[in-house]
Amino acid sequence: MAEHQEKTRGRPGRKPAENAAPSSVQVLDRSLKLLDLVARADGAALTDLADQSGMAPSTVHRLLTSLAQHCMVTHDGETGAWTIGVKAFEIGTAYLRFRKLGTISRPFLKQLMEGCGETANIGIEDDGDVVFISQVESHAPMRAFFRPGRRGPIHASGIGKAILSTWPDARIEALLAGRELLHFTDKTRDSLPLLLGDIAKIRARGFSIDDEEHTLGMRCVAAPIFDEYGEAVAGISVSGPAVRLPDAKVDALGPVVRAAAEGVTKAMGGRLNGK
Repeated sequence: MAEHQEKTRGRPGRKPAENAAPSSVQVLDRSLKLLDLVARADGAALTDLADQSGMAPSTVHRLLTSLAQHCMVTHDGETGAWTIGVKAFEIGTAYLRFRKLGTISRPFLKQLMEGCGETANIGIEDDGDVVFISQVESHAPMRAFFRPGRRGPIHASGIGKAILSTWPDARIEALLAGRELLHFTDKTRDSLPLLLGDIAKIRARGFSIDDEEHTLGMRCVAAPIFDEYGEAVAGISVSGPAVRLPDAKVDALGPVVRAAAEGVTKAMGGRLNGK
């Protein structure tokens, strides 16, 4: 009734959604930026989040409080640290359910870990990085560990290079154009020619090797996983201390890891590249 009376008095009807859109989009953009910063940290202080985001502490606190009300973040009253919330985890796992990769790959990860005694991982490529989404840890006291959600440089990762090896060189060059290939160790392929040379070897052997290229003392063997279109969407790997992964064992593990990747590919209805 009120709406009808307002219109009959000649005043145009308001469009709240349109009027609020710019402000709402800005709030959403800032909230998502904060959520990303919180997710990257193992507990972040409000002042650090303000510095990293370029927002005023009062704005950061207001947005974090709103996110906390939706269980997207949580606050530790004793330490003052903000961490990711259970609702954000639920939303993240929905992506894995959609891809079915997390669930389908689990038995293959367990089999790999039990068979080789080293930590087994699944990761995907995202915007030129590798994102680890699932892991089965080795029982050994000294072992590799990559928390789910952690991002890593694609050029210094066994999984990253396994995925890149399925791409033509031109696509790799386009992805890395203008990017600095960070130097982590003396073995890092930190230039495009070095990386492409390594990629050629990976294509020939059918699996990739991270030979202490990101972390001294750690090695990794990986192979790509393909979707129904024959596109590499992920990689599976085993990682462990170099002292337990000498060249002979790496050579023996390569076909085992590649077989696991093929198993995951088939289980999720994928098609092996070129087959």
